Amino acid sequence: MEQEFWHRKWQNGEIGFHEADTNPLLLRHFPELGLARGARVFVPLCGKSRDMHWLLGQGCKVTGAELSRLAVEQLFAELALTPVITEEAALERFEADGLTVFVGDFFDLDREKLGAVDGVYDRAALIALPAPMRERYAGHLAALTRHAPQLLVTLEYDSTDAVGPPFSVPEHEVRRLYGSAFHVTSLESHALKDGLKGVHPARESVWLLKAR
Repeated sequence: MEQEFWHRKWQNGEIGFHEADTNPLLLRHFPELGLARGARVFVPLCGKSRDMHWLLGQGCKVTGAELSRLAVEQLFAELALTPVITEEAALERFEADGLTVFVGDFFDLDREKLGAVDGVYDRAALIALPAPMRERYAGHLAALTRHAPQLLVTLEYDSTDAVGPPFSVPEHEVRRLYGSAFHVTSLESHALKDGLKGVHPARESVWLLKAR
């Protein structure tokens, strides 16, 4: 997607993708990552997700990456945190009390800036991207995080009926994108009660990715 698309969404408050509560799949399956208390969790394309609040509450150190500065400002405000803001080349780094978020283009984030992470949680990043970008994203994320274990949430629906974002990412694509570098395990899959955007039948799935 063009960056302006997402900037416009945040500026206009068109953030139906933002969940008001912690994602139930995270609550149920986070232990599958096998992380110790105090582990560092990376959340790509994080927005102002309530999941970040929950992860911090579990004693995790949380690092995110987000294109929209407005989203990140709102995240820190909702957590009642005043960030220290520094420039990191093409990115800005917001940091306070165990939470760090890099603002800017995800592909400008490199290993040196990110540092070591123990696990990755992707609820809304892969499915936010059109097919041509998903290949690049998956490879960059794996390299960036040194193939850290990952909890991945996807949606699947008849894409002739609906156009993303969020985009449909079926099982065969998950395995194609990640299968060469990770063991891919399906943890849960269920039909969305109200469908996609309240209209289109859809399934939500969660995957555990562990390095081969």
